[in-house]
Formats: sequence, C-alpha cells, structure tokens
Amino acid sequence: MLLAALALLAQPAVADPVAPVPLFRDPVHDGAADPSIVHDPQRGEWVMFYTNRRADLKLADPRDVRWVHGTAIGVARSGDGAHWRYSGTAAIPESCTGATLWAPEVQRFGDTWHMWITVVPGVFADWNAPRFLVHLTSRDLERWDCGERLDLGSDRVIDASVAALPGGGYRLWFNDERANKAIKYADSPDLKRWTVRGAVTDTPGEGPKAFRWRGRWWLISDAWKGLLVQRSDDGEHWAAQPGHLLGEPGTRPTDRAKAQHPDVIVSGERAWLVYFVHQSGESEAAKDPAWGRRSVLQIAELHEEDGLISVDRTAPVALRLHK
Repeated sequence: MLLAALALLAQPAVADPVAPVPLFRDPVHDGAADPSIVHDPQRGEWVMFYTNRRADLKLADPRDVRWVHGTAIGVARSGDGAHWRYSGTAAIPESCTGATLWAPEVQRFGDTWHMWITVVPGVFADWNAPRFLVHLTSRDLERWDCGERLDLGSDRVIDASVAALPGGGYRLWFNDERANKAIKYADSPDLKRWTVRGAVTDTPGEGPKAFRWRGRWWLISDAWKGLLVQRSDDGEHWAAQPGHLLGEPGTRPTDRAKAQHPDVIVSGERAWLVYFVHQSGESEAAKDPAWGRRSVLQIAELHEEDGLISVDRTAPVALRLHK
C-alpha cells in the first residue's frame, strides 16, 4: 500500500488544457458576443450564455442593423473552461420578452438562478427602438420563468451586471443610453424593486462587468476603444485605471480587433477575461465587407499588481476551472 501511494505521488501532475484561439465560435450565425459564464453544480459543468448575433444575415444596405436584432441567447458548455461545445439556445419565454434578446447576465443567489436580459421588442433596421431589462429565474439553467420588467427611469436601458453586496441586498450596474451612455447603478433589497442611485463614471460605455477579486471591487466596461477598468475598495467610490485594456488589435488570427463587452471568471486568486472580437481584421474581410460583422469569443488571464490590471492577449491560456 505504501509503495502504491508513493508511486501515485511520483506521477507528474496533469497539465491544464490550453484554450484554443478563438475560445468559442457560434456554429449557427458566427456572431457570438456578450458572454456570461457560470458553474452548473448539477451537471458539474461550466455554462456560457451569449448574444447569438445573426452575423451571416444577407443585407443589401451596410447600414441595416437587423443582423443584431432577432437574436436568441446561445448556450455553450464546458467541463474545464478551455474547451466549449455548442448547446443550443436558451429556453426564454416570449410572453415577457421580445423578438430581440441581448447581453444575458446570469447569477445564482441561494438555490435560484437569475438572468437579467436586454430586450428589444422587435427587429429593426436602425438603432432607434426602445430597450429594457427583464428579470428571469430558473432552478436548473434550462427552463426560464418570467419575472419583472425593471423600472430604471429610462426607455433605453441595456447590459446588466448584478452582484450581492457584503452588507446585504444587491447592486445592478447598467447602461442608460438616454444619459449619454452612462454606466449607472441601482440597489435592491430583493432583486425585484430597484432604486437608481447614480452613475459610476462620466465616461460613456456599455457592457459593464462588476466583480470582487483580491480584496477589491472591479468594474470593467466596453468604452469602444478598449476596456475601461475601474477599482474600488468599498463599491461606492471608484478610480479609473489609465488607458484601456485590449484597445489595440491582437496579432493572433481571429483576435485582430479591439476587445468588447467582456465577462470575468474568478477562480480563487486567478481570474480570466472572456471578451468578444469582431472579425474585421481577418483576411476574409478584404473580400467580404460583411465579414467584419462576425465575432468570436476569446479568453485571456487577468494580472493585478499595485491596483492595476493588465492582460497579455498573445499569451497561451492554460486553465482548468474549479468551483
């Protein structure tokens, strides 16, 4: 028995798998964007929900944006966080949502899963349409039930990020397009009634992602020229990091454009950024002007030093996510 135990200890550790580049590509419309990733303890897998843009839609007018409307929420699953398989689209009821679904935010509080989703009530050729947030709940990450439409004082609200507060209650960060695309926040005692408290930055942006890591609050948002990083010791007062993350195109195939609308996975002391990248920098775009509408998901590890976050998007990412 002792010899067998020693033999097991002497065996080399299994290396973490290296994530492919891209991390994930939607096999239906080739327009994966706006990811939200959680761990499913019932099946022991990681689940990714994402906006399933119709990037392959043929349109005569390049200004026509129906390809980002009429969108479902795609689902992918992974056992390790490195390799993902397509798993269809989320079963979201039409009765409380609409024809266009964007930017899922999925969190588990207690024994219930919650999703906040941006809804556009129709398919439009331009950006002039109302949009709002709807709350859904689920017991199994498979079937979703209608909750309430959030009243946040605006008819043009998108991109939720939700976290439990250490002192109780919950906070929602979102984009108010009527307020110069400000990132605002609201608080709730019960995930149903929300009170808007103000804005966290004067810099316009969208796709905020709030998370706690290494003893601080962090907020990363899409500023359309890379990702704006803010940090806070108390979740109330924020300091912006100079510059933008991943604003310059990468060099790897499929990663040759700025990063947009990310999610962050925290696993112990380590954290990973999952972001989407348009394919406008690829060779196919030279022959097909519509190729740039296509988008893929990439992953990079976050590094923090002295309160500043950095990312090397060219470095191979070896990971095996644990919950």
